[in-house]
Amino acid sequence: MADFTHHLRPKSFDEIIGQEHLSAKDAPLRVLCEKGALGHSFFFGPSGCGKTSIARVIAKVMELPFYEFNATSIKIDQLRQIFEQYKNTLQRPLIFIDEVHRLAKNQQEVLLPVMENNSVLIIGASTENPFFSLTSAIRSRSMLFELYNISNEALFKLLDQTLTQTNITCNKEASEYLVASSGGDARAMLKLLEFASNINSDITLEILKSLRPNALSAGSSEAGVHYDLTSAMIKSIRGSDMDAAIYYLARLIDGGESADFIARRLVILASEDIGNANPQALTLTTSAMTSVSKIGYPEARIILSQAVIYLCASPKSNSAYLAINEAQKAVNDGIMLDIPKNIRQKNEGYLYPHDFGGYVKQLYMSKPLKFVELKNIGYEKKMKEWIDGINGFS
Repeated sequence: MADFTHHLRPKSFDEIIGQEHLSAKDAPLRVLCEKGALGHSFFFGPSGCGKTSIARVIAKVMELPFYEFNATSIKIDQLRQIFEQYKNTLQRPLIFIDEVHRLAKNQQEVLLPVMENNSVLIIGASTENPFFSLTSAIRSRSMLFELYNISNEALFKLLDQTLTQTNITCNKEASEYLVASSGGDARAMLKLLEFASNINSDITLEILKSLRPNALSAGSSEAGVHYDLTSAMIKSIRGSDMDAAIYYLARLIDGGESADFIARRLVILASEDIGNANPQALTLTTSAMTSVSKIGYPEARIILSQAVIYLCASPKSNSAYLAINEAQKAVNDGIMLDIPKNIRQKNEGYLYPHDFGGYVKQLYMSKPLKFVELKNIGYEKKMKEWIDGINGFS
């Protein structure tokens, strides 16, 4: 049984497909790597986008021994043995840790000394942003790189390379399904091709659908349509067009789209586009997400339909979305204010609002900053009236 994922793994930056922002000749990651100056780094992105492959390429380019671990099974003694092995040598190893967001605090503490003295190069990978689970000490000693779903164009290129190097044939209809049903996951595409080739080297759409009846995360077997349909449904809900939104929902369901994926998108929309104009939208969509995960198709389609109609008929506000964007921009721009003493943990001079009827004026920021702009829409209008009232606005 041919192992395409291993055989076709890139051996240089030029062979990496779909992550040009990291692999191009002038990409910072590649430049640092080729100069031997790459520091401890963490990659995050969806499954099958090339995180492990890039780590292996880095090890090869920098001529470093490569050790691969998974945070769910890694043992501290294993790490210490490697540290000891290279302790008095001129060479340092590259330690790659997958699922790095699952590292326990004591495991992270073991990494700190070697990260500080650079006796090893630590590279971690995760499908989630690991900086939310790593300690500040590790974050300050490392860099973060994001990877993205591989585009259909890049997947077609990878598929062509695979077919060229094998005795497999694949017609246009089958090729399009291979790419579109893999949802930007190169590994998933190659695995499907691998299993299909062991049935018949002349691969047809019928063989592929017998192995993968529905797309992994694509709503259609036509390249690119998944993203367009999802976008169309979201924009129709945002525009309060119930009929259009339900139509695109039906297209997604008919194309084999995961009910969980659709529900997650609706939960996000409930906060991003409706927010506090109708706080119940988040509650309802979260309930819908839980329900569809327990029930599944075909009945899940009714739950999704209810949620879509409710969201369409809800007043819209993006104030929460805009507020967090502005606040994060301020933080990223280096605006780091000292926390006033009265609201620190020691409570020096803190005024407990409930002792004053629910509100008392006091200092919460050492410098006034403005991020939130409530709108006169739905329930958010009542929120704005209350906030304006306690602040003395007419």
